[in-house]
Amino acid sequence: MSQPSSGHPKGLYVLFFTEMWERFSYYGMRAILMLFMVKMLSFDKSFASGIYGNFTALVYLTPLIGGFISDRYWGNRRSIFVGGITMAIGQFILFFCASLVTTNIDLCKILFVVGLTALVIGNGLFKPNISTMVNQLYAPGDKRVDAAFSIFYMGINLGAFFSPLICGSLAEKVDFKWGFFAAGVGMTMGLIVFQILKNKYIITSDGKQIGETPNKKAEALAKENAANGVISGPAADGAKEFSPVRVAMWLAIYGALWFVFMHFVGFNWISTLVFSTSIAASGFIITDPTLTAVDRSRIMVIYIAAFFVIFFWSAFEQAGASLTIFADQQTERHIFGWEMPASWFQSVNPLAIIIFAPIFAGLWTGLGKRNREPASPVKQAMGLLLLSLGYLVIAFGVKGVDGATKASMFWLLGMYILHTFGELCLSPIGLSMVARLSPARLASLLMGVWFLANAMANDFAGMLSKLYPEAGHSTSFFGHAINNLNDFFMVFVFLAGFGALVLFLLSKMMLKMMHGLR
Repeated sequence: MSQPSSGHPKGLYVLFFTEMWERFSYYGMRAILMLFMVKMLSFDKSFASGIYGNFTALVYLTPLIGGFISDRYWGNRRSIFVGGITMAIGQFILFFCASLVTTNIDLCKILFVVGLTALVIGNGLFKPNISTMVNQLYAPGDKRVDAAFSIFYMGINLGAFFSPLICGSLAEKVDFKWGFFAAGVGMTMGLIVFQILKNKYIITSDGKQIGETPNKKAEALAKENAANGVISGPAADGAKEFSPVRVAMWLAIYGALWFVFMHFVGFNWISTLVFSTSIAASGFIITDPTLTAVDRSRIMVIYIAAFFVIFFWSAFEQAGASLTIFADQQTERHIFGWEMPASWFQSVNPLAIIIFAPIFAGLWTGLGKRNREPASPVKQAMGLLLLSLGYLVIAFGVKGVDGATKASMFWLLGMYILHTFGELCLSPIGLSMVARLSPARLASLLMGVWFLANAMANDFAGMLSKLYPEAGHSTSFFGHAINNLNDFFMVFVFLAGFGALVLFLLSKMMLKMMHGLR
C-alpha cells in the first residue's frame, strides 16, 4: 500500500487521535492539579508550586529513558502501549486518592504520590515515541513534514481544549475525583484508537509497518543490506558507545553535577536529578564516537534550540501554576451572573491552536513553495518574541490590581492568544526539526533529549511560580524586586525577550550547522 504524494497519509490522523486522547488525559489532570493541592490537600501556594514544577519536570525527564528503551529494545509501538496503560492506571489512582480526601487524608497523600509517579513513568514511554512516528510516515526530504507536525499539534490541542472544560467542570462543580476519573477514561480511549488502527494505517510510504522494530536494529539492518552482507550494527557500535572509560568519565561528571546543584545551587533532589541528568545525558550522546561530523553538528543544533526552549516553556507553563492561581483569585470571571471555572482558561490556548494551526501550516507550506520559508531557528525566535509580548499585555492589564481588586478576564485571554501564536512558531517546528536532524538509530532518544529541555523548563517554571506575590510580601528575581503582579509578569517579558534576541542572532550559524536540513 503506498501513501499519497499529496495531502497526508492516513496514519497521521491515527496518531492525531491517539495523541488527542492522551493529551486530554494529561491536560485534564493538569488543569485541576494545583487547585486540588491548594483546596483539597491544603498545601500552601509555594509548596504546591514546587510539587507542580517537580512533577511536570519529571514528566518530561523520563522520555529520555523511554526513548532509549524504544530505540534499542521495544520499538515505538510496544513503548506507546505500555506507557499508555501505565498512565491510565495513574489517573485512576488519583481518582481513588480524591475519593479518600475527607475520610483518610494520610492514605490519600500516599496515593497522590503513587498516581503522579505512574504518570511520570507512563509518559516517559509514550511521549517521545508518538512524536517520532509522525516523521517516519514521510520519505526523507518530504516538505510536508512541518505541516504534518502542525496538524499533529492540532490533535494535541484538541484534547487539551476539551479536557479543562470536562475535567475542570467535574472537579470544581461536582467533585475532584470525577475530574481525575474522566482523565483516566481519556487515556484508555487513546489506547483503543491506537491498537485498533495501527497495523492498517501507521505504515511507511512503501507499506512497511512503522515502529515494530527498535530503531537501532532497523538501522543496523539497513547498513547490512547496503553493504551487501558486511555487518555493521549494534554489537560493533555498542562497544564504542559504552566503553568503560567513557561511561566512567560521564558517571563522574554526573556525580559532580549532583554535588554542585545540591550543595552550591541549593536545589532539592528532584530538581538536581532533572538538571544533572539533562546535562550529563546530552553530553554523553554528543560525544558518542560512532557519530559522524555531520550528525554531531546537527545534534548540536538540537541542543542549542533546546536551551532556548527552556526560556519559552518556563514562562509558558505558568498556565498550570501561577496563572491558574491568578485566574482563580484575581481575575473577574463572572458572565451575566455565572462564574466561569478558573480551570476553563486553560482551554483558551488549545482552542486558539485548533483555529490557527491550519493557518500556520498553510503559511509554512505556501512560503516553502516560494522558497521564502524562515528556517526553524528563526521561527523559534519568533515564538519567544510573541511569548514576551503576551506577558507584556498582561503586565499592563494588572497595573493597580491587588488583593481587593480583580483584573478583567480579557487581559488573560489576550495574553493566551499571543502565547498561542508563539507556541505555533516554536513547538511543532521544534518537534519537526528534531525528527529531521536526528540520526535514525537515535531518533526516539534525541526526541527524549528535546523533552529534557521541557523538563528543566517545567522545574524552573515551578521555581518562578513561587515568586507569585502574596499580599504584604515581596520577593526578588536576580535583583528585580517583585512587589506586585506587574513586577511578576515583567520577569517573563524580559526572560522570553532576551531569549528571542539571542536565538535570532545565532540562527544563521545554526542554519549552516544543519547541513541543508532547514
